[in-house]
Amino acid sequence: MILEEMSILSCCRISKSEIKKKSLKNSKSWVYDDADAYSTVPRGVSLSSGAIKQRILAEEALRNGNARVPAEVFTFRELATATENFNSELLVGEGGFGRVYKGHLNKTNQVVAVKQLDRNGVQGNREFLAEVLTLSLVHHPNLVNLIGYCADGRQRILVYDFMHNGSLEDHLLDLAPNRKPLDWYTRMQIAKGAAQGLEYLHDTANPPIIFRDFKASNILLDENFIPKLSDFGLAKLGPTGEQDHVSTRVMGTYGYCAPEYAKTGQLTTKSDVYSFGVVFLEIISGRRAIDGTKPPEEENLVDWAKPLFKDRRKFTVMADPLLEGNYPVKGLYQALAVAAMCIQDEAGTRPLIADVVTALEYLAIRTDEAASAAAEMVEFE
Repeated sequence: MILEEMSILSCCRISKSEIKKKSLKNSKSWVYDDADAYSTVPRGVSLSSGAIKQRILAEEALRNGNARVPAEVFTFRELATATENFNSELLVGEGGFGRVYKGHLNKTNQVVAVKQLDRNGVQGNREFLAEVLTLSLVHHPNLVNLIGYCADGRQRILVYDFMHNGSLEDHLLDLAPNRKPLDWYTRMQIAKGAAQGLEYLHDTANPPIIFRDFKASNILLDENFIPKLSDFGLAKLGPTGEQDHVSTRVMGTYGYCAPEYAKTGQLTTKSDVYSFGVVFLEIISGRRAIDGTKPPEEENLVDWAKPLFKDRRKFTVMADPLLEGNYPVKGLYQALAVAAMCIQDEAGTRPLIADVVTALEYLAIRTDEAASAAAEMVEFE
């Protein structure tokens, strides 16, 4: 039974006091266009006056805590030059809120990602505000770095460090024929880093921040495959004081939303834990959260996996075939145990993300036996 393997988390449980001491392609989000989205950013910023004055954003961030103000405010002309007038050949991704281009800043000789938000509809404005203000207030190695922004007229553009290896989706679910699949330990390292990003948002940020759109396409990978959470347009401030949840209309991506959030609109950090569990299952299995090309009983990844959790003999069926059996069997069992706990229907029974991070720290360690085998394989080749 998968429950036997769940002890990996129980033995790693961390108290809340200890936690405090620890310092885009085809997956589109579906949203409800509602006033609730304004609560994703600090109060005082208004869209009612028309075009947003660029400097107001930085000043507002400063008034709301220890802000890390974006390094630069760009003009539209500068970013048009950087992207060769938003040349379609430089398009590297497209999400629910706009397009992402590869660009080059001549004055700093820096390669960047330029995200041009959709000018149609107020949702683009809301995502812009949420991204600028959230990423001005938080900073972590596993969160994407916002270099600057542009708010000229109706233009809403964000500039980030360019991630040379694209998204996790590119290497896991949209694998090109000429691209090697991720090995087991790289997958575990990516999962650990992504969980650490969530841990920072949940346990270090004050008030806590609920990411709300955790999925493979929102996990970007740098040249060393270090993961960075991106797309904070749906991020929402978490409960404070006596509150145990925040109420909101449902926003997110189908297949990743926690069941209690989808049903009631009650959002907690455990909602992110559920989404993490779904992505972790994708990492283990190489299957999409929702895949219409599969037989009906296998279209939903969680529904497919839950019966298999009950039979140890079927655990290996859940491993990505592209791994070709190159994974530690015990590690597979333990990884499935972590995923199973994260996707439990009852939010209260899911682990804290800090506990998940601790478990993944063990799973991401390459054993001596595995390292020796890998060395022999390289020598043989």
